Amino acid sequence: MIAGTPVIDLDDVASLEAADAGGALRSAASGGAQVRATAAALAEDALGRLTDLRPRSLVLVSGSGRAARAASLLIAALGNSTSMPLVQATSIPPWVGPLDVVLVAGDDAGDPRLAEAVDRALRRGAEVVVAAPDEGPIRAAAAGRATILAPRVRVLDHNRMLRYLSAGLAVITTLDPHRTGPLVPELNALADLLDEEALRDGPQNEAFHNPAKTLATRMYQRKRMLLAGDSAAASVVAEHGAEVLLATAGQIVAGVTLPEAVAAHGRLVEAAGVAAPGFDPLFHDEELDGPAPVEQIRIFVVSADNDEVAGRRRLAVFGSDAGLVDADLVTVDTEVPRAPVGESGQPAPAAQGSEMEKLAVLALRLEMAAAYLRLLGSRPATGPGHYDGGNY
Repeated sequence: MIAGTPVIDLDDVASLEAADAGGALRSAASGGAQVRATAAALAEDALGRLTDLRPRSLVLVSGSGRAARAASLLIAALGNSTSMPLVQATSIPPWVGPLDVVLVAGDDAGDPRLAEAVDRALRRGAEVVVAAPDEGPIRAAAAGRATILAPRVRVLDHNRMLRYLSAGLAVITTLDPHRTGPLVPELNALADLLDEEALRDGPQNEAFHNPAKTLATRMYQRKRMLLAGDSAAASVVAEHGAEVLLATAGQIVAGVTLPEAVAAHGRLVEAAGVAAPGFDPLFHDEELDGPAPVEQIRIFVVSADNDEVAGRRRLAVFGSDAGLVDADLVTVDTEVPRAPVGESGQPAPAAQGSEMEKLAVLALRLEMAAAYLRLLGSRPATGPGHYDGGNY
């Protein structure tokens, strides 16, 4: 066996399913189901109390983890487009009152900070929405006075960001439909888009046609990697991808902005080439010569830019260092179907997917790639496993 050959072949569906006793792939593919669950709650008029409100601000209160990441993504993508300020906080700011709406989100219904935030916001007369399990201290604090968007789909802990993202989108579009409506996809349509991505990334599709498998293969056995976002919102997705890779595959990855990666380029080259100053990857064959004597660094640039050519131009700086540092552009083409043929006989041009659609799809793809990366070094399980879908 060549050094570095994966234990599991990503195109061997039976082996993948046998190795995935913990349900990592199934959990990662549930992003669309989580968004659709929020859409169902919206259809049941769960946010009816927010209709026609014109709040002074929307305060996003969360602890650490996926809920905080979703709040950062909402502010980065929509913060300059809403008619109300979006404020991220870990507790209730002292100025919150009856003119404000507060969204409290978190995984732990027993978190005293979240329960206190719910209680304090209600005592100050704010309208409160809780995206957390409907149990424990949070349920007691809400006590029928707050709107609760309880989770309905079981997933593993690190695959919950899309749940909180959809809850935030539901609240924002209910409060500010006219300004954010054109920028935010309808939740059922977003869920369909995520399901399509999950099908493309499914184990039954070969790596050549599977973006998540391709990404996992590029990441496999890389000791040094960076995930860099080329915008504020894409940087949040990059940070989320780094977190998921750590939690799922034990892969240590830094999540940074693209300007930070470019600024550190010289130091990255120096660090990669210190072990073999004369190494030239052009004349090195890993099958014949063994592993490269340097620790090459790969930068995965996460981008939701509609102009892919411009995105690739930004990576040109990483092509001048003898291959010690290379870069991949991680992007997605989310076009809506073409309109029917009009009077001119020509179909209407396809519209580019919104930034939020692309960011959500990229988050799901990174989660699927992390699941494959975990399985690449695994061996088929001898038993059926005990996966129950994860926690709510």
